[in-house]
Amino acid sequence: MNKPASPEWIVLVPGIYMPGLSLAVLARRLRKAGFQCRIFSYPSLRVSVDENAARLYRSVQTLNAATVHYVGHSLGGIVIRHLMARHSASLPAGHTVTLGTPHTGSKVARKLQQHHLGWLLGRSREHGLLGDLPDWPRARALGSLAGVYRYGLGRLLAPLDFPHDGTVEVAETVCPEATDRICLPVNHTSLLLDAQTAWQIIFFLRNRRFDHSMGSTAAKC
Repeated sequence: MNKPASPEWIVLVPGIYMPGLSLAVLARRLRKAGFQCRIFSYPSLRVSVDENAARLYRSVQTLNAATVHYVGHSLGGIVIRHLMARHSASLPAGHTVTLGTPHTGSKVARKLQQHHLGWLLGRSREHGLLGDLPDWPRARALGSLAGVYRYGLGRLLAPLDFPHDGTVEVAETVCPEATDRICLPVNHTSLLLDAQTAWQIIFFLRNRRFDHSMGSTAAKC
């Protein structure tokens, strides 16, 4: 008798200041699509991005799964990027989608640093929100999803160039090694709540590309 197929896991990683609970709605939608989900919570301020990536690696090891995908919101995508830079070869097969992740660094973070308020971001600045990130391994499929609804607290802290999601510019979400990119009409926070986000994640994890057939609601960016 054949053994049942091993379930595909998705590890979801929240952004700075965000509790794991912020990913509950998205996780529920992904579970309905047949994925097993684990939300990885981490101390985003007092521990470096690199050490949080090491913690994430240890967490993934406990899954004992053949396929593990990753979804990271904002800083969470940077944590995943460090994970892949260090451990890609020893991790299970799987793809990654980042949601509003500033792969080139965050203008808002740099503005806070400039005005001596960088302490508000803790150790997430080091090889993180200020930039200077490790390269993404090209053998791993990466989808970068960005929002273009321009209302959010970030625009009160720094002048953002349109298009942006109220916190992160679309230009900041560009990773040269990314397999595909797409923009949705949502802001930085609602990336986690909008049903279109869940659909695009599911589509990318199954096809290694986003669904660009959605017309005016989604556009390659």
